[in-house]
Amino acid sequence: MPDPSSWLPETATATASGGHVRTDDGGLSTALASPLAPHCTGLTPEQLLAAAFASCLHHAAVEAAGGITDEAHTVEVTAEAKLGRDDDGRYRADVHAEISSAGLTREQLADLVAHADRLWPFSSDDNSRHRLTVTPAENGRH
Repeated sequence: MPDPSSWLPETATATASGGHVRTDDGGLSTALASPLAPHCTGLTPEQLLAAAFASCLHHAAVEAAGGITDEAHTVEVTAEAKLGRDDDGRYRADVHAEISSAGLTREQLADLVAHADRLWPFSSDDNSRHRLTVTPAENGRH
């Protein structure tokens, strides 16, 4: 685990309940699809995963592009996420992302993609670079 002083100062919090998800700063607020009410409309877990990965990889790709081109504003990331179920019922995710940027040669784009993939903790090469800890909330917290 990295030294606590190496963490970036920003922390984000989001809450999902009652068919809705929102960030505490109000930057995102949207309806969620619900397995309890399949007729309801809203974002699915696959859509949220795709959006999260696209956002994270875009951040990394723009940073990586800064060392390759002065056209970093043209970076675009498309992510596709799908969920599957293991025999024991647990979900698994398969995410495929594509990074593009106008005016780059194939070699420059390959360098940008490799650099961006190494920057973010969700790398295609290393599944152990992230950890999820799930614990119950304290009583009365909502």
